[in-house]
Amino acid sequence: MLLGTGRHWRILLAVTAALLGGAACSSAVHPAGTRSAAVVRAAQRPYLQRFHTVSQIASTVPANGDVNPYGVTLVPQTAGKLVRGDILVSNFNSKANVQGTGNTIVEISPGGSMRPFARLNALPSSDRCPGGIGLTTGLEVLPGGWVAVGSLPTVKGGVLPALNPTGCIIVLDSHGKPAETWVSKDINGPWDMTMRAGHGHAALFVSNVLSRAGGPHSVPPASGICTVVRVNVSLSPGARPRMTSVTAVGGGFPWRKNKAALIQGPTGLALGHGGTLYVASTLGDSITAIPAAMTRTTPTMPGAGVLTSGGSLSGPLGLTAAPNGDLIAVNGNNGRAVEVSPAGRQVATVTLVPHGAGDLFGVITSADGQGLLFVNDGTNALDLFSA
Repeated sequence: MLLGTGRHWRILLAVTAALLGGAACSSAVHPAGTRSAAVVRAAQRPYLQRFHTVSQIASTVPANGDVNPYGVTLVPQTAGKLVRGDILVSNFNSKANVQGTGNTIVEISPGGSMRPFARLNALPSSDRCPGGIGLTTGLEVLPGGWVAVGSLPTVKGGVLPALNPTGCIIVLDSHGKPAETWVSKDINGPWDMTMRAGHGHAALFVSNVLSRAGGPHSVPPASGICTVVRVNVSLSPGARPRMTSVTAVGGGFPWRKNKAALIQGPTGLALGHGGTLYVASTLGDSITAIPAAMTRTTPTMPGAGVLTSGGSLSGPLGLTAAPNGDLIAVNGNNGRAVEVSPAGRQVATVTLVPHGAGDLFGVITSADGQGLLFVNDGTNALDLFSA
């Protein structure tokens, strides 16, 4: 059932505030060191089982007609055109629905107002991206209002270019203008992204979905094995962020070309406690844990660290960490979300899009921790799963 977007969002925030206030009051009347049975049950309840309504926040189609929303991320602080609490969404397809040719990012307010943030018709000649522009799921806001977005472009009606490596990370300023591109032999088909930032630095984790032997103009094979990398970034006030190194932290992930999806491989990324990086592998119907991802200098071995596989996972794409410490993966094959505990137990499965094969991709938890935001490729919209 669809509810009015702005009204529903305001009601959600009001109810959330009331619940938080009520929780604070009730905790004060319990003796120190005790908790009511209801509070304990709520804490143990799977995150997905707290919600039951899907509502549309806004369309993700900008003026140029780009479709197929892929990436989604929250704006953590106001800077330039960026407003704290807004949501950025990247589009992968052009108006003609050609994959790997979308060049827009839109900004959506919690109340459902959508406006353009960036339209990348071209990049400066000094900052080329191998193959061109095709904005992927990889989308993050760095401290200072810098926006990093992955690009995996196509040519000639949706064909992968004969370039090795292909694609890059494009860095935009807070007004949506391209500032620089990050190109590396270890960034090849950047597909998704997650981030952890500290004082003066950040670590971007990027899942690659391409690999090939041969020279700089080798044709992509039909399939292969790819990596997940850590991109270390230096941050200084008033200066552009600077890529300082690229390190493979995970290896042995399968990828292959796919007519409907362009390409399939390791996609969703989420950081957990202790610096563990979790990777959703679309082809393996699995989620893998990479320990010490913030500091490790060598990639994990192929097949190592599988947290969970099979079960309700069916072509998992987007991945995010829930406030309770669990992981939420969204399936590309059936429109469902699956919640997985840190121990690897699949604790809940819900349908976000009925008969939603090919509809789900990027997913994050809402700013207040009381819902799930996800892009719906079937309707080209940003949706909210909430109470």
